[in-house]
This record gives sequence, structure tokens and C-alpha cells, in this order.
Amino acid sequence: MKSVRRFFWFCSGTNIQILEKHPTEHNKYFGIGATVFFTALFAALSGGYALYFIFSGSPFAEVFAILFGLIWGLAIFNLDRYIVSSIEKNGSVGQQWLQAAPRLLLAFLIALIIARPLELKIFDKEIRAVLAENYLSAYKNKIDTLNATFDKKYVIELSRQAQSKAEADSLDKEISALRYELNLEFFGEKTNQTSGVQGFGPFAKRKEAVIVDKENRVRELRKTAAEMDSFINYRKELDGLNDLTMLTDNQLNELVNVAGFADRNSALSQIALPADGEGATSTAWAIWFITMLFVAFETLPVFVKLLSSRGPYDVEVYTHEKLKMLEMEDDLDVKLKIKQANKEHYVSSQIEKDKAYIDTKTKAEVELTDEAIDHWKVKESGNIKENITDYIRLK
Repeated sequence: MKSVRRFFWFCSGTNIQILEKHPTEHNKYFGIGATVFFTALFAALSGGYALYFIFSGSPFAEVFAILFGLIWGLAIFNLDRYIVSSIEKNGSVGQQWLQAAPRLLLAFLIALIIARPLELKIFDKEIRAVLAENYLSAYKNKIDTLNATFDKKYVIELSRQAQSKAEADSLDKEISALRYELNLEFFGEKTNQTSGVQGFGPFAKRKEAVIVDKENRVRELRKTAAEMDSFINYRKELDGLNDLTMLTDNQLNELVNVAGFADRNSALSQIALPADGEGATSTAWAIWFITMLFVAFETLPVFVKLLSSRGPYDVEVYTHEKLKMLEMEDDLDVKLKIKQANKEHYVSSQIEKDKAYIDTKTKAEVELTDEAIDHWKVKESGNIKENITDYIRLK
């Protein structure tokens, strides 16, 4: 239990040696550290789950998800630990809240990032249903687009086919009506379209000739339509349109299983805000509450640190830091003074050295000058003696 307690103290970013001196502060920082740890744990699960769908279908998806989850969890742990430990309790309330404002904003953003992948998991069944519907609709639109493109490409052939079929159908109706009139003519029934003379007379023969002509025309039209059908089916076969069928349940399940993070996130948005507006309120509120839960969970350590009163641990940490800063400032002053003294000593030493050099040089120059004068004197006295001797000899 002691090791667990010290671990959560470490998670809260406290100075454990100082904290151990103040038992009244133990539980507070134990709770803060536990919150930081479990936030990082949820972040690791969330990040790993999100990356699993990014690499879904890859043979190393699980390995990538685990590695990224650990890295992401450690990153969030480091950020939360820094956020909590960097809040000082020595200023005024306004200063503390001003100091914590950017940290609360960062915690809020982290909570949003953590919450989204977990929301995707919570609403997994609903998301799978929406994805299946989206994929089915997209595939149907694809087929419709291909068929529309084909219709534009072969508009003349399709128009000819449709006209032939329409005209043949119309002639079939006319032939049926003419045969009915022919029967009335043959049996001698009087109407506005028959003569009333029984038997196969001239009127009946003319009607039969008209029927034969129309039947020949129908055969030509049916033949043309059949040729157009054959041509169009051949072109559809070449373009692959005859092989297009709607997705089966197994195919839809495979597509849903490999759906990426973006598709699932879009599906979750569709669940929260459907086009028809039905069910939007309850689902949207559920997603909002889950997000706010993580926001509260992530920002809780910061609020606990802000709302807690200044304790003996905070006082000692503040005092320790101040003393350390004063010691460092004193050390800096001493070092500066020593450096200044060394500099002055160096300057004075250089001055003494320069002075001694000048004196030595001057003395050497004087001695050399004296020697030169003495040498000149000796030389001049010798010259004078020689001159006197020469003068006496000449006399």
C-alpha cells in the first residue's frame, strides 16, 4: 500500500520528501495523483482504439494500436502531471485562476480528444448500422451513375430501341382493335366501322390487308428492338454493367469491419444529428454527457488544486524554493565578486609586470649608453694620444 501511495504522489508531481513531513496533505495528493493516472490510462485506451481503426485490416494493426496507445497515454500523463504540479498556491485567488486558465483549456482539449474514440466504441452497434446503410446507398448511387453514364453514351441506340418498342406496342393495340372489327364484319354486325354484310366481303378483305400490313410492320419493329437489345446488352457486358449487383449482407459486414476512423466519426455525427431529425435529441445529449464526463474527469485535478486551501506542504515548498533561489543569488554574487577580484588582481599583476619590464628595459638602455660612452671616451683618448705623438715626432 505504501508503494501505491508513493506512486500516486509521484503522479501528482509532488516533492515526496517534503510531502511525507505533512500527513494532513497525504490524501489530497493521493487523490490528485490517482486522477492523473487514470486519465492517462483512459487516454491510452482511447488512442489505441482510434489507431486500431486507422490500421484496420493490416496484419500489425494490434501491435501499432498497443504501441501508440502506450505512447499517447504517457504523453497525456506527462502533460497532466505538469499541469497539476505547475499551479502554485502562493498568489491570490485571481492570480491562481489566471495561472490555471491555459491549463484548463489544455485539459479541456485533451478531454475532447480522449472522449471521441471511446464514444465510437460505446455507440458501435448504432454506428455499424449507419455504416451499412451508407455503404449500401453509396454503392447504389455508383450503379445509378454508371447506368446514367451508359445511357448518355448510347442515347441514340436507346432512343431507337424505345421508339421501336413503343410503336410496336401501339400497333399491337391497333391490330387487336382491327381484328375485333374484322370479326364483326365477318358476322354481319352493323356498326359505324362495319358494313353489316355477313361474310368475307370486300370490307373484310380491306381490313384484313390493313391488319397484315401492320403485323409486318410490328415484326420489323420487334426485330429492330431485338437488335438494339442485343447491341446494348453486348456493350453493357463490355463495360461490366451486367456484373453489377447490390451488396450482400456478408459483403456489407466486411466493409463495416474495415471502416476507418473518419467513416465511424461521420456515422456518429449522423446518429446524433440525423437528416430527418428523429432521435437527434436523445443521442446528441448522450454524446454530450459522455464528453462532459471526460472533460470533468480531465479538469478535476486542476480544480482540486485550485479549490484546495493552502496547506503546510505548499508553504514548505514555497519556502524551500525561495531559500534555494536566495542561495543561488548569493552564490552568484560571490562568484561575481571573486571574478571581479580576480580581474583586478590580474590587472594589477599585469601593471606590475609592465612596470618591471619598463624599469629593466630603461636600466638596460642606461647601461648600454654608459658602456657606449666609455668606449667612445677610450677610443677618443687613444686618438688624442696618437695625434700628440705624431706632432712631437714632427717637431
